[in-house]
Amino acid sequence: MEITPAAVAEERDRIRDDEAVPELINDVRGRLGPQFGVAVDPVSVETYRAEVETVFADGDRAVNVAALSALLRELDCAGDYPGFVVDEFLGRRLAATIAGGQPLALLAGSTFHVADVTVDAETAGDDDRLAALAAGFQTRLPGWAWTETESPFAVDPD
Repeated sequence: MEITPAAVAEERDRIRDDEAVPELINDVRGRLGPQFGVAVDPVSVETYRAEVETVFADGDRAVNVAALSALLRELDCAGDYPGFVVDEFLGRRLAATIAGGQPLALLAGSTFHVADVTVDAETAGDDDRLAALAAGFQTRLPGWAWTETESPFAVDPD
């Protein structure tokens, strides 16, 4: 695999144009919201696509998202279980990289597993790639009330 600016742009286009991802995001939000007793706003295809552009506008993040996504898209393992560790590891890293710094990276990694139980793609890696995209983007996108308020733990400087 060779990662070039053109390869990053191609992966961005694949991710941006995949309309299954916003559907997965909304499925995950629909399952998580009731678990926490909150309503979570759904994500439109247009909102998802705009956020993909935002993620890929950061070159350092873009190259890592593109590489992880491409690795997962091509990864498969006969019987899946022997490859379980690597596809899960890469999937969690992709979700966290998309989401950003802490605490969102941790939440995306955890949400990856929620998304992963319902995704069934042709290969083990693509399955985890789709789950990671849904988890990462759903974590960074608005819709969760707690992310839209100031933290009560911020300390004012003296």
